[in-house]
Amino acid sequence: MPKKPANVFQGACHSHMGGVVRRGAIFQSPWGWMGISETVKGIDAVVLPKRSKRAVASDLHKVGGEPFELGESARLRTAHCQLLDYLAGDRETFDIPIDCSNGTPFQRRVWRVLQRIPYGKLRSYQWIATRVGGRHYARAVGSAVGANPLPIMIPCHRIVGQDASLGGFSGGLPMKRKLLTLEGTLAMLRSR
Repeated sequence: MPKKPANVFQGACHSHMGGVVRRGAIFQSPWGWMGISETVKGIDAVVLPKRSKRAVASDLHKVGGEPFELGESARLRTAHCQLLDYLAGDRETFDIPIDCSNGTPFQRRVWRVLQRIPYGKLRSYQWIATRVGGRHYARAVGSAVGANPLPIMIPCHRIVGQDASLGGFSGGLPMKRKLLTLEGTLAMLRSR
């Protein structure tokens, strides 16, 4: 029996959660194994590159506390292609429906602002805070940015410290450096 190429979707099942279907796919990118999942509304999770499929599957299972099963759909294939194009430096924006319904109203406001940060630009936590209610929300913004379930598609890696420091990143600072290098913005930071 011929072996499947590593970057082809695995599985073909559906999971029903109160009438909602959540499917996921795990694939290999040039940066490592990645994962995506969807609900009927849109893509609801992106797992950043990891060393193993098992680590990606574990992260996909944690999203929203809802189960998923590996499967395939036109939307997952499109998201897969767009993510690979982004990592290859051939795409700067994403044009696929996303589902942020697992976030709180405040998190969703922060994530909408993040989506408006253009490729190749950096913004601070305070910059986001002033757009969602005031500078005093900077700490809450940091928590919302860290809870982003769709890194890359919702570009939380473009958020840095007010002092032009790297800041944090839920995917780890090495991954943040790699994403900012891809977008040509790492050199703009005071400390890298």
